[in-house]
Amino acid sequence: MQEPEQSQLQQHKRIRVLVSKLGLDGHDRGALVICRALRDAGMEVIYSGLFCTPERVANIAIDEDVDAIAMSLLNGAHLVLFPKVARLLREKGVNDILLVGGGIIPESDKKSLEGEGITGNFGPGTPLSTVIKHITTNIKKGHNLSVVGT
Repeated sequence: MQEPEQSQLQQHKRIRVLVSKLGLDGHDRGALVICRALRDAGMEVIYSGLFCTPERVANIAIDEDVDAIAMSLLNGAHLVLFPKVARLLREKGVNDILLVGGGIIPESDKKSLEGEGITGNFGPGTPLSTVIKHITTNIKKGHNLSVVGT
């Protein structure tokens, strides 16, 4: 039996997403709901657990070769911690991971986060289908990533 070519393998690679809880935010119910929704949409999901530092999130993302990082924060430190993850990735030469923010993020902060490369910046009540669509349509790595039903 002949081994599949690399291009054939890439066509079936699922989107890999790291869902992270940064800083001292111990509220993970929403992040766990996101994990399940992404998994049910056919993505591979890695959950960082609670109380991660930006350094840990960046290292996990690189080690796990993820396509996206969904960062969740409810304690108001999003203007510090989300951009720090983005900076650490850039310092390590990683520019192909989609960064998605979520949590309690005031409208007035969204432009600043977008300027740092953090997209979405979804708040409570955002339909899960909106988050899934944002990730599937904005991933940066490879053009052959897929989810169930696409």
